[in-house]
Amino acid sequence: MIEKELIFSKSVEGRKAYTLPKTEVPDVSISLGEKFKRNDKVMLPEVSENELQRHMVNLSNKNYHIDKNMYPLGSCTMKYNPKVNEVAARLEGFSMLHPLQEDESIQGALELIFKLQHFLCEISGMKAVSLQPAAGAHGEFAGILTIRKYHENRGDLEKRKVILVPNSAHGTNPASAAMCGFKVVSVNSLENGQVDIDDLKSKLNDEVAGMMLTNPNTVGIFETRISEICDLVHDAGGLMYMDGANLNAILGISRPGDMGFDVMHFNLHKTFSTPHGGGGPGCGPVGVGERVSNYLPRPVVEKHGDKYVLKCECQNSIGRLHAFWGNFGMMVRAYTYILVHGSKGLREISENAIINANYILNVLKDYYDAPYSSEKIMHEAILSSHTLKKKYDVSTLDVAKRLMDYNFHPPTVYFPLIVHECLMIEPTETESKERIDSFCDAMIKIAEEAATDAELVRTAPHTLAMGRLDDAYAAKNINVCCRVDFD
Repeated sequence: MIEKELIFSKSVEGRKAYTLPKTEVPDVSISLGEKFKRNDKVMLPEVSENELQRHMVNLSNKNYHIDKNMYPLGSCTMKYNPKVNEVAARLEGFSMLHPLQEDESIQGALELIFKLQHFLCEISGMKAVSLQPAAGAHGEFAGILTIRKYHENRGDLEKRKVILVPNSAHGTNPASAAMCGFKVVSVNSLENGQVDIDDLKSKLNDEVAGMMLTNPNTVGIFETRISEICDLVHDAGGLMYMDGANLNAILGISRPGDMGFDVMHFNLHKTFSTPHGGGGPGCGPVGVGERVSNYLPRPVVEKHGDKYVLKCECQNSIGRLHAFWGNFGMMVRAYTYILVHGSKGLREISENAIINANYILNVLKDYYDAPYSSEKIMHEAILSSHTLKKKYDVSTLDVAKRLMDYNFHPPTVYFPLIVHECLMIEPTETESKERIDSFCDAMIKIAEEAATDAELVRTAPHTLAMGRLDDAYAAKNINVCCRVDFD
């Protein structure tokens, strides 16, 4: 049974879901003045504890999460979050720290940060890493600021106003570049999904500050000419930035620093299994090569003899990105994950992620268009509903909505933009063959339904608490207020 009642409908005056202990301090009456006094009743339901508990469990059951089923979201790496990470992060010696404690009293925490910085340098081939950024996009923003600082110190920032971005790039790439004051110029892709070197050459000049690139790229293919791309940009006086969104495909196999990248960010919530926060605390470290190592955001942790210290000052640093020392709980989770797997295990993570994505592509390519099936794909499979749309008027959005009826979260849709009616699927390494087969079976059934009962697919979903929503109307007519009449 799907519970559709709002909790407000169960409200009965005087019921409580809590019992507060007697206060140990005297009541103090403070007058804030008439203008600050509430005239209306507080809009909170009054329910018993068991009704509140049932309500919250019911909401949880309606929600979709990684402990419930597979997330095939492409370029998101929605892998399972091992519970040992949570155990480590909740150890009292970590969870009860205060950011204003003296360095001498938090040596264990500082050692963890120092070692995580070192691990990420080893994994990426970067010279130095800062754990300051609070999310992947924040780390990306910090990375482009370091490129800006580099050119500022060289005295050529006034003319270096362009960041090159492939037309298959993540949307955050041009956004980050624009936020840092750069003009974004798009570089075309070839039919095989890789960067068009000739188009890149035509856009390189003394106005280029750098190029942002994801490798493997957003269609799941490794840029085989990456060294040549880096050399071309460097020869033009620019720097190379790597979006670390797809790092899960190359752990222990190749390193961005060795490819020629100068700056990159890491997504701990993707590659290193910290939670996808949903707006909560995150961590998107930024790594840099030799020529920009002095520009990292501060503070970073250094080891002086036997003591770990927070180094906050550096003349050329881009500065602080937020208060205190970063979201430490995310660092503990990522550190635990790396320790558990070790170097051999990290490589196996990428190898299994690649195997799973190739398996999906080979199972589904006879039912959906597969524009890159002739290429060697890495961690994600690119499919398209182009033929379904043309023959049966069933779109990628329809396929995604129908997949929800089979209890699977939809994959990433309509991205990258260079693929018409795109479905981008990333199973990650944590899904079993049986689970992937179940997902593929659902996708095959939907393709068959498109041919036999297209209306069923076009009007999906049918089994959820809510049916098909009018996304366009909701976006244009925003109303996030819930008004409840208690009378």
